[in-house]
Amino acid sequence: MLLAGLTACTDSLGRKAQKGTHLNVPVLDPDSFKKYIDNFNNTDEELYAQYYPNDIAWDFLKNNIPFFDCPDKELERIYYFRWWTYRKHIKLTPDGFIITEFLPDVSWSGKHNSISCPGAHHFYEGRWLHNPRYLDDYAVFWFRKGGSPRSYSFWAADAIFNCSMVKGNMDMAGELLPDLVNNYYEWEKKRLEPDGLFWQIDDRDGMEVSVGGSGKRATINSYMYGDAKAISEIALLNGQPDIVETFSAKGSHLKQLVLDKLWDEEAGFFKTLSRDTNELTDVRELHGYTPWYFNLPEKDAGYETAWEHIMDKSGFYAPYGLTSAEQKHPGFKISYQGHACQWNGPSWPFATSVTLTAMANLLNNYEQDIVSKGDYFEQLRIYAGSHKLKKDNGELVPWIDENLDPYTGEWLSRKMLMPASKERGKDYNHSTFNDLIITGLVGLRPRMDEIIEINPLVPGDTWDWFCLDNIKYHDHIITIVWDRNGSRYNLGKGLMILSNGKLIAKTRHLDKLKGTLN
Repeated sequence: MLLAGLTACTDSLGRKAQKGTHLNVPVLDPDSFKKYIDNFNNTDEELYAQYYPNDIAWDFLKNNIPFFDCPDKELERIYYFRWWTYRKHIKLTPDGFIITEFLPDVSWSGKHNSISCPGAHHFYEGRWLHNPRYLDDYAVFWFRKGGSPRSYSFWAADAIFNCSMVKGNMDMAGELLPDLVNNYYEWEKKRLEPDGLFWQIDDRDGMEVSVGGSGKRATINSYMYGDAKAISEIALLNGQPDIVETFSAKGSHLKQLVLDKLWDEEAGFFKTLSRDTNELTDVRELHGYTPWYFNLPEKDAGYETAWEHIMDKSGFYAPYGLTSAEQKHPGFKISYQGHACQWNGPSWPFATSVTLTAMANLLNNYEQDIVSKGDYFEQLRIYAGSHKLKKDNGELVPWIDENLDPYTGEWLSRKMLMPASKERGKDYNHSTFNDLIITGLVGLRPRMDEIIEINPLVPGDTWDWFCLDNIKYHDHIITIVWDRNGSRYNLGKGLMILSNGKLIAKTRHLDKLKGTLN
C-alpha cells in the first residue's frame, strides 16, 4: 500500500504524530485504490447506466468517499465495490437527484423508479459522500416532489436525522420538520391500531412470504419509535418545544408497548403480534433484532438474551449470511419455487444490515456478555464474503443482488428469474455495507456536538493496523488510524483521530476514544 507523502523516517512527511501536530497531507493515497474500480469496470456488463456511468466512476468516487485500508483485502475490496455500486444508483431527474433501489424500471416503483422500502438505507450509506446535494435532493423528493414515503415501511425521519448528524447541522432536517411530522400523523391514520401499536403487511415491510406474516410487527413499531425520537430531536435543535413534548411522549408510549406486547418472555425474543388472535407468532425472525437499531430496549432488563441466537447454527447463523427465520422452526424453507422474494429462510442483505447496525448499537450502548466484537467481526466478514457470483465462464466476480441461499451463496431471486428477467437485481441497492465499516468496525459514532467519538469493533488481537481517511464529518476531514507497532503509517503507535491533519486524540489501545473537533 502506497501512502501519500509518507516515507519511512522522513522528517516533514513521515514524522510521528504528536497531539496538536498538523500533518497537512492525506495518510492514504487514493490512487492506490483505483485498481479496485478498474477491475469492477473491466468485469462489468453495464446494462443500466445512470448519471455516473462506469467510465467516470473513479473520478466520482475519488472526490466523494472515505478511503479504507486494512489487512483483510477481501473486506477492503467489497468496501470499494459497494461504493462503486451505490454510485450507479444516483439518478438525476427533473425533480433533482434521487437514489434508486433497482437499476431497471420495475412495475411496483413510484415516480422516477423510486421505492421507499430501502430509502433509510440509502441515507445511512450515502451520508458519507462528500457532496450533500444527492441526499438533500432525495429528502425533498420524498415529501415535496412526488415521492411516496408510505408505500412501504420507511424510517424517514430517523434516517434524515442521522444523515444530518454527519453533516453537523440540522438545516435540511429542520426545513423538512413539518413534512416529517405530517408523515408520522399519516402513518397513524393508515396503520395505528386501537391498542397503540402499528401494524403492517409483511409485503409492505419488504418481507414477503414471511413465516410470522402480517400484523403488529417489531419492524414498523421500531421504525415509528425511531421516527418519533428523531422528530423530537430535530424539533429540539430547531426550537420547537411543543413538537418536542408531543413526540417525546409518542416515542415513550410506543416504546413501552413494544416491550410489553411484542416481547415473548418465554422465547426471549421480539415477535409479531397477530391482529386476528392477539397472540404472538411462534417463530423467531431476524427482524426481531430491529428494536436495537433504534436503541429501544431498556438496558439491563434481560432483553439482550435475544442475541443468543445470532451465532447459533440452528438459529440465524449460516455460512453465507444470516437467515431471515430461525432454522429450527418448521416454517423455515429455502425454495427455488414460487415467489422470487421469500423471507421464510433466505439471507437478505436488507435484514443483515439492519441486524449488524443493531448489533453495533448493542456493543456500544449496552452492558452484556452474550455477543462480542469477535461475533460482529465474523458476521461482517460473512456478509462481505457473500458478495460474489461465479459467471458462466467460471470467473468469480464481486456481486450484490436480492437474496441468497444461506448455505450455498447462490443468489436465489436471480436464479429463479433468469433468463426471463435481464439481471433485475444486479447491483441491488437495498442494504448498507460501508456504513457498517465506518460506524461499526472502525467505530465512528455520529453525534451533534463537537466531540468526535470512536469505538472500533475490531477485536484487539485481530489487526495490527487499519486506516479510514478522508471522512467528511461536520465539515472537517477526519482520519482514523490504528497502528499497533507504528510501522504502517509512521505516525506513532496506537489509535489516533486526526481532524484536518491535526492529531486531536490518541491512545495506545484499540478502545473507545474521544476528541474535540478543531
